[in-house]
Amino acid sequence: MDGIRAWLARFISVPDDIDLDLLALWAAHTHVALETYSTPRLVLDSTMPGSGKTTVLEHMQRLCYAPIQAASISSPALLARMLSKGIRTILIDEVDRSLDPKKPGVEDLIAILNSGYKRGATRPVLVPAKGGEWDVAEMSTYAPVAMAGNSPHLPDDTRSRSIRVLLMPDLYGVVESSDWEEIEPDALDHAEALANAMEGARDFIKSVRPDLPAGCVGRMKEKWNPLKRVAAAAGGTWPAVVDQLIERDLQEVEMEREEGLLKLPPQMVMLIDLYAVWPEDEAFVNANELVRRLIQNNPDYWDAASAYGRALTVQRLGRTLVQIKIRSSKNSRDQRGYTRADFLKAWRQSGITPRKEPAEPSGTVEPAPLPALTSTACRICSAPLLAPVSRALRVCGKTDLEHLNARAAA
Repeated sequence: MDGIRAWLARFISVPDDIDLDLLALWAAHTHVALETYSTPRLVLDSTMPGSGKTTVLEHMQRLCYAPIQAASISSPALLARMLSKGIRTILIDEVDRSLDPKKPGVEDLIAILNSGYKRGATRPVLVPAKGGEWDVAEMSTYAPVAMAGNSPHLPDDTRSRSIRVLLMPDLYGVVESSDWEEIEPDALDHAEALANAMEGARDFIKSVRPDLPAGCVGRMKEKWNPLKRVAAAAGGTWPAVVDQLIERDLQEVEMEREEGLLKLPPQMVMLIDLYAVWPEDEAFVNANELVRRLIQNNPDYWDAASAYGRALTVQRLGRTLVQIKIRSSKNSRDQRGYTRADFLKAWRQSGITPRKEPAEPSGTVEPAPLPALTSTACRICSAPLLAPVSRALRVCGKTDLEHLNARAAA
């Protein structure tokens, strides 16, 4: 691995030297992609032509497992057929044109690239059968993919599966030119050494489960876990290098989110804004007041000047929250609104609030004595009982969460 990293440093110019480690790790993981069960897409990005994207793909063509270098892929079926006889490493150049979302038919190809980052993904493909008929065969789409382009406009779901390496032009001649007539034998020697090393580490990589930095979960984990497993096999400083790369990626995602570069769904925006306008000591807020606060807090998103074209209404608030399983209720004054406790789990699972362990109880809390059985008030909150059936149970029509909030307020 150290040799591969030093080899790439001779020919590739990157603003951040740790990206050379990333390229070496990605090339190595292609040899054991079946063992890692997921494979991150590598995006070679640049702000201008002549930054060395094609050069990187040429080196990947020598170092990666069973590479296929293509200027473009014309159809999803072609991609599946290329993988019909075994896993390959697909290297695509000029993706700023070939995978432009505005190009007809690109949606299906991007869907295949997105699904094929995890082992087990397949695509139905028509194959010839006897008698001139056609059969449907399920062909694998799982494969490591590297894509190069000048600021490619990839969809958000593709970006979330990708690791980006920024390349810059070598204006001062710091790196060597990749003269393949001269360096081809040395490159193939490095490739053979890498293939042998990965073959020797295959069983270890299949079984190892290395720790990842806090926050590296979900798709982020699927993206980085393969490289961390390769780093664990390499030993030395490589595991720490991957942790550093993951921390950098987490910080970049957070910065993009804060700057609004990631297009969050309306439900997520609403959760974030509701947390901002809802004090912790306020258990219940009626729906009209929540709408007013949301518009005041984020008028660009919720007021009439928003992309939606109309100001937020109580009905739209309700429809949006129902999609995340949060529904309105009525308080003791017959006001319809929302209980803060209903949002706590959603805020926590969305990362808006940190996960907190329950505090240790300071002592035994004795319950308040129950009212006499002849009372017509709820035994929990003293609200009037709804009906004789409820009177037998001595409870009113409030939910458990409303009762908890009433007790907390008391």
